[in-house]
Amino acid sequence: MELLAKIAFVVYTLLVLGGGCFAVGAHSLVRAMVGLITSLMGVAGMYLLMAAPFMAFMQILIYVGAVCVLIFFAIMLSRADAQGIESGARRPGKALLSALAFISPVFVIGLVVVNYQPVSIKLPVEVPLAVLGKGLLDNYSLAFELISVVLLAAMAGAVLLAFEKKGRAAE
Repeated sequence: MELLAKIAFVVYTLLVLGGGCFAVGAHSLVRAMVGLITSLMGVAGMYLLMAAPFMAFMQILIYVGAVCVLIFFAIMLSRADAQGIESGARRPGKALLSALAFISPVFVIGLVVVNYQPVSIKLPVEVPLAVLGKGLLDNYSLAFELISVVLLAAMAGAVLLAFEKKGRAAE
């Protein structure tokens, strides 16, 4: 069973890193969003490995479902090239600089973790979902409502800006 968990960890890690690299390196915004979705699905898999299926479900529902649909909506409202090449021509050394920018922090963080091992902490007691939901909605219900109003205002503003831009282009 431990071997399967290690294999699943490697698969999910490859999904996260591969999706992230694809999202950053894609010329097309739609392809970049597909990379983002792949990466977020890998993160949901990591939650499953940590025995947190509720968090994995929320990751898929909120980020993959809602946020990526909102990003797709914004991409469709933007005036992108029909060929899907929004970023323009690539510079010759861009890939090398990108690799260096990725490897440098990984090397430094890895060096720090290897030389200064963090102290282990005790695992917290598992909290049932009913208690978690009650705690969030009792103490933080106003915060949830305010976040929904902010998101609604942002979406309405994006639609308004898109229609204004479309109206000016038609004139």
